[in-house]
Amino acid sequence: MLIILAFIILFHVAAAILLFVATIHNRWWVVSPAGRDVIYADLWYSCNSTCYPVENSHTADAAYLQAVQATMILATIFCCVSFFVFILQLFRLQQGERFIFTSIIQLLASLCVMIAASIYTAQKKSFHVPSLQEGSYGSSYVLAWISFPMTLIGGLMYLVLRKRK
Repeated sequence: MLIILAFIILFHVAAAILLFVATIHNRWWVVSPAGRDVIYADLWYSCNSTCYPVENSHTADAAYLQAVQATMILATIFCCVSFFVFILQLFRLQQGERFIFTSIIQLLASLCVMIAASIYTAQKKSFHVPSLQEGSYGSSYVLAWISFPMTLIGGLMYLVLRKRK
């Protein structure tokens, strides 16, 4: 049982780290124009040698970008909260009970990641100025999609897991 518990904790921590990196790191969109510096764009900034805020990110035209920002932050918060709830329930639950509350919070994190990555996929062209539209997805975008099944599997593991001696 101790090995399973260690695996679950490591799996959850790995999912949280992926969410943090995907939310913070500036590699959601990569543009490499011929003969110039590579430009990296994330949810907040576009960077080449210097960083500048995403154009019109504070306006109603960028509502899609704001939705992606909000859901990625929510996913990260939900993942961290579910870990702390799991640790609390580990010591508070009676033997034989399930980690339902932890599972619900982790599944909400999974849903938020899926929503954020799906919105970004569907609306990526409207996020960036015309000079940045000819690019490709970056590593943070890929990490967001990888963290989706990890948080989903983690939530399902907590749903099935019973507290044993």
